[in-house]
Amino acid sequence: MSASSSDPSGPSSNGEAMPPDGIHSPMESFSHYRGADWTPERLAFHQNLETFADRVGLIVGLQANGKISQDAAYDEIKSLWSSLRTSHSSLLK
Repeated sequence: MSASSSDPSGPSSNGEAMPPDGIHSPMESFSHYRGADWTPERLAFHQNLETFADRVGLIVGLQANGKISQDAAYDEIKSLWSSLRTSHSSLLK
């Protein structure tokens, strides 16, 4: 690879290293909300849904690699689902 190729995890124009893909500030959305009926509440729920999906993916990876048991993974995902359901109820209904 040549020195002129662009590497997204390489230094930025100000010399600071950029974070690797997949790391987001809690204050920024992960993707754009594309619904025609945009509201701040729908955006907040969209972000909560993306966070849920990311965390479930991490839990599944931990369980698949033997770091946590199936029961622990199930309990954690069940807890996350309950939080998402509460978020949905408070933000969208």
